[in-house]
Amino acid sequence: MATTDQPWHTAFPEPTVQADIMPRQRAFMILSMKIASMLIVDVRRTDYEGGSIRGSLNIPAQGFWWNRGVLYELAYKADIEWVVFTCGSSSGRGPRCAAWFLDHVRNTAGDENMQVLVLEGGVKGWVKSGPQFTALMDGFRGDYWEELFAEEERSRQAKADTAASGTGGDVAQQSGAGNV
Repeated sequence: MATTDQPWHTAFPEPTVQADIMPRQRAFMILSMKIASMLIVDVRRTDYEGGSIRGSLNIPAQGFWWNRGVLYELAYKADIEWVVFTCGSSSGRGPRCAAWFLDHVRNTAGDENMQVLVLEGGVKGWVKSGPQFTALMDGFRGDYWEELFAEEERSRQAKADTAASGTGGDVAQQSGAGNV
């Protein structure tokens, strides 16, 4: 298992493939109109708060590796066309678990038909897309998301302020280096 010095995913093999992105609007359309069979797998663990996309299945990323075969069997037997992975922002855990699952689907199960994708923008992107999206969430708590986004903005601003006040920024400006 990964030590405290290493990320959790280093205890598992690196994915050999990469899953494509499912545009958020397409996922919304499929979910709201029920025009196809789509399973959303939410791999959040400690940040699984504020609500989840309706009908999604929560399998925390840290235990996903051992459950990918069972998930495939369930999805296959339920005739699921699309398995879409998400986490908070779909930039770490979601894509990694989707890649592990896609590798299992293609290389272990030999299934070329099941589509495995990553939800564009994750749950945060879903929430930021507005009330029509949040209406398709179970347990949605607007106050949670408002505070989370405000905290992220404060953190971003603090990093920007630190970078701007550091010596490196002053030297770059004095030398005429890139005003980015």
